[in-house]
Amino acid sequence: MADSLHTRYMAASDTWRTHRKSCEPCADGRRRCTAGARLWDRFCDLQDTYLNHLRTR
Repeated sequence: MADSLHTRYMAASDTWRTHRKSCEPCADGRRRCTAGARLWDRFCDLQDTYLNHLRTR
């Protein structure tokens, strides 16, 4: 599970960074568009889940 979770977490990070580079409203990191906010939330959720998984090992 951890490998799959880590893979999804890293993919969400990559997706957010790619979006941020191509979206002018999100370029300053404030997630000003709907898609950017959704991508950021997914990344944060996966990051929290992954880090919690590491703490409970």
